Amino acid sequence: MSLRAIPIRRAGNRHNLFMGGDRELVMFAGLLAFALVFSAQELRATVLGVLLWFAALYALRLMAKSDPKLRSVYLRHRKYRSYYPARSTHFRVNRKSQGKQYQ
Repeated sequence: MSLRAIPIRRAGNRHNLFMGGDRELVMFAGLLAFALVFSAQELRATVLGVLLWFAALYALRLMAKSDPKLRSVYLRHRKYRSYYPARSTHFRVNRKSQGKQYQ
């Protein structure tokens, strides 16, 4: 009796990308460029907004190409503390609350 092979379809495992970059970051960059163009209503602001949009889209596509989950990894990294003090010593007195932490 052989093992049953179940195919995993690509459609169910794709990353949440929009225009080749992370969905939220691409839409936020588009919102910033749109706000710049329509709030200033000048030719210079329009050119700058379009350049900002294409530069952000290029950078976000490169980021998604290297790692589609890079934004979530970075946000998780920011939650970590910068310093974790060493607590392993023979002379440390562990309180009862310390032991309850690991149950």
